[in-house]
Formats: sequence, structure tokens, C-alpha cells
Amino acid sequence: MASLKEKIGYALGDAAAGGITWKVMSIAFPLFFTNVFGLTVADTALLMLIARMFDVVTDPIMGSLADRTQSKWGTYRPWLIYGAIPFGLIFALLLYTPDFGPMGKRIYAYTLYLLMMVIYTAVNVPYGSLLGVMTDDDNEKNQFSSFRMVGAYAMGFVTLLSFPYVQKLAGGSEQHQYAFIGVVFGVIAAAGTLACGLLTKERLKPVRAEKFSKKPFIDLFKNKPWIYLTLIGICTNFFNGFRYAVAGYMFDYILGREITISSLIINYTVFMTFGEVTCMIFGGLSPAFTKWMGSKRKAFIVAACICLFFSTLFFFVPKDPAYIWLLIAIVVLTSVGIGLYSPLLWSMYADVADYATEKNGTSSTGLIFSSGTMAQKFGTAISGSLLAMLLGLVGFSSGTSTVNEEVVPQDNTVTITSKTTDGKESTVVVKGKEAADFLQFAELDEKDVTANDSKIITVTEDGMKKVKNRIWALSEETSLTTSEKDKSTTTIKIEKMGGVRDMIWLIFSLFPAGIALIMIFLTRLYPIKK
Repeated sequence: MASLKEKIGYALGDAAAGGITWKVMSIAFPLFFTNVFGLTVADTALLMLIARMFDVVTDPIMGSLADRTQSKWGTYRPWLIYGAIPFGLIFALLLYTPDFGPMGKRIYAYTLYLLMMVIYTAVNVPYGSLLGVMTDDDNEKNQFSSFRMVGAYAMGFVTLLSFPYVQKLAGGSEQHQYAFIGVVFGVIAAAGTLACGLLTKERLKPVRAEKFSKKPFIDLFKNKPWIYLTLIGICTNFFNGFRYAVAGYMFDYILGREITISSLIINYTVFMTFGEVTCMIFGGLSPAFTKWMGSKRKAFIVAACICLFFSTLFFFVPKDPAYIWLLIAIVVLTSVGIGLYSPLLWSMYADVADYATEKNGTSSTGLIFSSGTMAQKFGTAISGSLLAMLLGLVGFSSGTSTVNEEVVPQDNTVTITSKTTDGKESTVVVKGKEAADFLQFAELDEKDVTANDSKIITVTEDGMKKVKNRIWALSEETSLTTSEKDKSTTTIKIEKMGGVRDMIWLIFSLFPAGIALIMIFLTRLYPIKK
């Protein structure tokens, strides 16, 4: 029987991969690439599509390679032990913004993103496959899966909650902040991956094929449970992928970039943290819930129904930061379903691997689990790519484009300026027909304004924070551009972008709801009834 230390060691693997690297890639990368790094929406969408086509080839190859590995560390563990440092290093480099031109940045982003997908595959496919050789006890497999999900969600909670505070600790520009985040979380991810490889044990020896052949791949597509489970896996990652990818845009363009309640900063990462805590708790309860339901399939269907109901409910809440606690409550309740079904998915992959071994006579555990990793990357990145394309269709453009140099009539411009406690000057320029009414909208008090000549308003540091927060909640929507000549000046051009706001809200609510409905349908057809 596996020790608690080994179960914790196994959990550290997904704490590193799922709780840090994939969590940041899912929730921050679309926004990072368009609003910080400087890629266009089209470039971002194309990058993620190319990466997914790349994974279609690399994931099965990695699974087949892992199945045939023999070393003193075992079959799957050496990939974790030797892949840990490259894993953390490439992640850190991916969040660095080089001082290149548009073409140089494009090459850098595409190269590093594809490298990250390769190293993620080289680490995560063997990691998932470990479950098939650590124990042959079905109940213990469920426990390992539960520890895995608790580890991923616990680390995801730490990652998302600490995100805005790590940014503040780093200081400087957003580019510097993301680079600092990459280093900090890259080191932690490398350490967790290495610890997982060293603390786990391979008790079962896979039945190896003598040489490479096409037969395992052909058998895979004849494996009916694998086909259904792979489709279900893609759907689960579409469900999470849409929500995480669009959360940053939802805060930037609907709810306000940050909502401060007492000393708690609620931005898009903290908002999703509430869901992470719930997933962690209910991920731990998943084995007991499954036992109570009588089978993994029934438990999965009930969990997906929870996701369907509360995702639909989210759509009907007003798009207003005043409802932030109601929105958080719905995210928490949606996450109950996610927490319950997430451990089941990986335990079901182990069942499919056992089924394949019994049917075909040789082990294809790595190959089967590689499809789980491929489904994870495919669902998350395609949802990010579709997000970029859908926002582009309704008029969204990159937030880092140069300020329009056209002459703006003076009566359509208001300049708001303030000095921070360290003496630095911060300036916001509001342009457009609505500029004259902006101060009334911003709800500045007398104590916030230190000077006002109608065109240039000087405000306190708190007043500037209020201005910036209120900008993001403009009812007619805003498009943010930052001058490349003066990084301390932020120019806001007020435009009618209601279509963007509506699309963002749909992507966070009804899109996932539709995917949950497909998950329910597919799970009913899944033939293994354990």
C-alpha cells in the first residue's frame, strides 16, 4: 500500500504542471500576449492553433517513447527527474518580453511557446502514466487521482491568489512584473516536478511491446472507451479553458481591473481563486462522492449537471461590479462540479489503460495517458485561440497598440494627472465625445481633486486609483492604448464596444454551459461502468 509521503509526492507533480504552469498559461497568456507582450489578436490566435496541431503529433509519440523507456529510475519517473529544470526554465523565458520589433517578438513568442509545449508533454505524459504502474488497486487509484487534483487546485489557489501581490512586489512595468512572475513560479514548478519524480514508486512493470509498430496506434482507435473518454477530456478542458482565458478580459472590460474590498484586492486571478479553493475541497471529496453514487460514470454526469446549471445562471447576473459577491458565489458553486469530476477523469483513463492491456496483451498506458494530456492542451489552447478570434470578430483590438497620433479637438480631451508617494507622475488622458462627462462618471470627491482648470485636473494618488478603476467599468466600454513614447502616460479612448462586453459575458457563461451539456451526453455513452 502506498504511503502518505508518496501520495503527496504524486500530488506535487500536478501542483507544478496544473497548479502553476498550466494555470498561468490558461488564465494569463491570452491577455499577456495581446495586452503586455504586444502580439496582435490574430497572432495570438494563430500561435495557439499552430501549437495544438503540433501537439497532435508530439503527444502520442511521447506516450509511445515513455512506454518503452527503461532506466534505474523506472519507466516514467526519469522523464520527471531530468525534465524538471528545463520545464521551469522555459516557462520563465516565455513570460519575458524581449526588446524586439514586431517580427522579432513574433518569432520569440512562437519559438518559446512551442518549446514549452514540448517540455510540458515530455513531463506531463509520463506523470499521468505513473498512475497505471504505482498500484493495481482501483480504490487506491481513486485516492492517487484525488491527491493529484487536490495538489493541482491547492497550488492553483496559491498561484492565482498571490498573482496580484507578486506583481506589486515586482513593481515597474507590466512586462517586468510578468517576467518576475515567470522566474518565481518557474523555480517552484521545477522543484515540484523533481520532488514528484524522486518520491514516487513504480510497483508494476508494464507489458512492453518488443519494438515500435503501428499496432498500438491502430488499437487505440479501435478502443471505444478511449474514444469517448478523449472527447469528454477535450470538453472538460474547453469548459475550463473558456472561463480561465476570458476572465482577465471580463475584469478589464466589464467589472473594473481591480475591485478592492477592505484590504482584499479582487482582480481576475483572485476571482478565479475562489473556484480553485472549492475545486480543492470537492476534489478531496470526490472518492466518497463516487462511492455514494455507485459508479464513476454516474458521479461524472451529476457533476457535469452542476456545471451546466450554474454556468447558465451566471449569464443572467447584471454586468456590474456591484454584483461581485453574487458572481463569486456562482463561480464557487460551478466549481463544486469541476472539483467532483476532475479526479474521476484521470481515474477513468487508468481504467481505459487496464481495458486496453487486457484486450491487446501489451501495455499502452503512456500512449493512452498522452491523449489525456493532449486533450488538456487542445481544449485549453483552442479555447484561447477561439476567444481571440471571437473578440476580434466583434471589434476588439490589442491593448498595446500605439496611441493614435491624429489631432483630437481640445474640447474632446481631459487630462488627469497625479504624483505618487515616491514622486513619480502618473497621467491619464481621456479622449472622445464622452470625455467632458468623465469626471462625473468617475465619482471623484472634493478630497480627490487638488486642482482643476477643466482641461487638466490634478488628483491625489487615491483619486488616480479611483479614476483608473472606474475607467474599466465605463458603460460604453473602453479601449486602452499606452503611449510608447512616455510609459507613465495612459491614454483612454472612449468607444462604443458593447459587442465586446456581450461576447466576453457569453464566453464565460453560456459557452461553457453548452460544453457541459455535451459532456453529459458523451458520458452517458461511455461504456466502462466501474
